[in-house]
Amino acid sequence: MNEKEIVIRCEGLTRDYQGARALDGLNLQINAGEIFAYVGPYGAGKTTTVRILAGLLKATSGEASICGLDVTGQSHQLKSMIAYMPESFGVYDHMRVWEYLDFFGAACNIPRKKRGERIDYVLTLTGSEPIRESFVETLCHDAKQQIGIARTLLHDPKVLLLDEPLRGLAPAGRVQMRKLLRRLADEGKTLLVSSHVLPELVTICDSVGIIEKGKLQVAGPAKEVLAGIRQDRLIELKVLSGLQEAAAAIERSDSAGEPDRSDAGANLLRFSFTGDDQTLSALLDELIKGGAKVITMREVPVDLQEACTTAGGVTSQQGGPGPRRRS
Repeated sequence: MNEKEIVIRCEGLTRDYQGARALDGLNLQINAGEIFAYVGPYGAGKTTTVRILAGLLKATSGEASICGLDVTGQSHQLKSMIAYMPESFGVYDHMRVWEYLDFFGAACNIPRKKRGERIDYVLTLTGSEPIRESFVETLCHDAKQQIGIARTLLHDPKVLLLDEPLRGLAPAGRVQMRKLLRRLADEGKTLLVSSHVLPELVTICDSVGIIEKGKLQVAGPAKEVLAGIRQDRLIELKVLSGLQEAAAAIERSDSAGEPDRSDAGANLLRFSFTGDDQTLSALLDELIKGGAKVITMREVPVDLQEACTTAGGVTSQQGGPGPRRRS
């Protein structure tokens, strides 16, 4: 069997900010055609890593390469091969979606005749054709994320660096975004996708890396890393009224565990959930129809320290053995 092509490689990558170490000796390899889920809490070093790979930030020490090209010394050659979508990006007022994409297509030196074809293609691919004539500043968050992905695909890059692309999306939007990311990987693109919530990417990723306080705790094939990590999702529900009705609906769900009522005085319920986003969305609809006045329903992030501790048997890409399983 042929060895997989390594597209993204980091060796001892370190970045300091005014005496504070944001990234500490990162060793990482990502294979061609994979979705690599880069998971960690805010401030863990995810964005620093992505910005170094995108050529927007210089490492204090260490090396990083994409497709064999050094991200610092050969950044000009890499521009046509990679695309970076930050967690938040600016939009321009009084510019329609197709005009926005045309502007960035021109910035990528895509010839005018070809730009129209590429715009049509990325709008169709991302399901954004219906909003083609809409003004970008009027779009909802989900639609803006679609346009952000469309923009990154204009010049047909081989590698996508996506910083928190699922953050803030509605359940239906997360489902659509995950399908799109999986399709891009299946078509041969390599994706590094960062997130602070592990379950967001579990169903589509090929490999996983968990980073905390600048250090990569564990990395490897998704099945191996996730084997020792709790797979259910912890959901927190806050209601204005109808707490008992909400608890009863949760108990009737085949995908939910018995709700924890320890914070019932604050109108809060917490419960484990094994279903997907569509099932969770359906449960939310049922809660509302049942009379619960829902204020928020959110997924509580997995404790990444616990996740790393329980992911036994996985080789850490920091150069040593993976963390041991708790006894």
